[in-house]
Amino acid sequence: MSLSDLGAGLLRRLDPEAAHTLAIRALRSLPLPRPVADDPILATAVAGLTLSNPIGLAAGLDKNAEALAGLSRLGFGFVECGSVTPLPQPGNPKPRLFRLSEDRAIINRMGFNNEGLDAFAGYLSARPGNTVVGANLGANKDTEDRAADYLLGLRRLAGLSDYFTINISSPNTPGLRALQGREALDDLLGRVAEARPGKTPVFLKIAPDLTEAEICMIVEAALAHRIDALIVSNTTLDRPASLRSAFAGEAGGLSGAPLRERAEMALLHAAAAAQGRLPLIGVGGIASGADAYARIRAGACAVQLYSALIFDGPGLVGKIKRDLAACLRADGLNSVDEAMIAGPVQRR
Repeated sequence: MSLSDLGAGLLRRLDPEAAHTLAIRALRSLPLPRPVADDPILATAVAGLTLSNPIGLAAGLDKNAEALAGLSRLGFGFVECGSVTPLPQPGNPKPRLFRLSEDRAIINRMGFNNEGLDAFAGYLSARPGNTVVGANLGANKDTEDRAADYLLGLRRLAGLSDYFTINISSPNTPGLRALQGREALDDLLGRVAEARPGKTPVFLKIAPDLTEAEICMIVEAALAHRIDALIVSNTTLDRPASLRSAFAGEAGGLSGAPLRERAEMALLHAAAAAQGRLPLIGVGGIASGADAYARIRAGACAVQLYSALIFDGPGLVGKIKRDLAACLRADGLNSVDEAMIAGPVQRR
């Protein structure tokens, strides 16, 4: 067991939010070793961004982009920070983060707690240059014009982030998911298209709790407004009957292992609708190389994870990459792109 994974085990004994805060401090200050070079078979690209591997960190861990020095050394192909809102906000009352250990799941109702765009920009300006970094943009809870908040994020962080994600799928800001309706979505994405900074890619992150028809509509709207990729998906409001934890009834978004099947189905719907016209990034319940491989074969050109790190520690990133490379070679594939084109397979 590595020191980093030992530290992760100790963090799991703490209150979840206290552990999160301590993890960020450690990532900011500890002199972590550089990761080994990635297996060339894992190299890929998303919306013009060259990645040494397709395993990304999902938004939510580093809300203020303050721990990039440490995150850049964990072996991710790309790191997404945020969600960040124009103005600082404290988020929802505590407790608001729950570890469902029996289910390998997390429930959060954080509510976009962050230090705001100015602090985020300050941290990004000192980011390491060897990591692809994305900024996940949100809207302040009390704003009157949510679309305008996303435009403020695009303008303030122009030139500082390698890509932007428009997050309209968090369940913890009242009314935010209403932006996934066609009329509101057209208004938002039309304004985003006008404000986007140069050629910096802009992604859209959607909820897993959408019907196939709704996902199809969002894919067409994204294409119409020149969105560069779709992230599928955010946390779910669903509570599977299989949950065993005493925290299962807590309000908020559920992530981790119980989200896997729902998120994979949402990705399959998006892939069927996109027909190769729109890059897709798979998120939700990914905890192994087999999970990542299944999501890539389902149509994703890259994947993101977060909750699994809480249970398995940062050494999981390297293990997933090794196992993913083994899956590719076992099926006679030479690249992530070949796997994506090959189509879905039965889970190993």
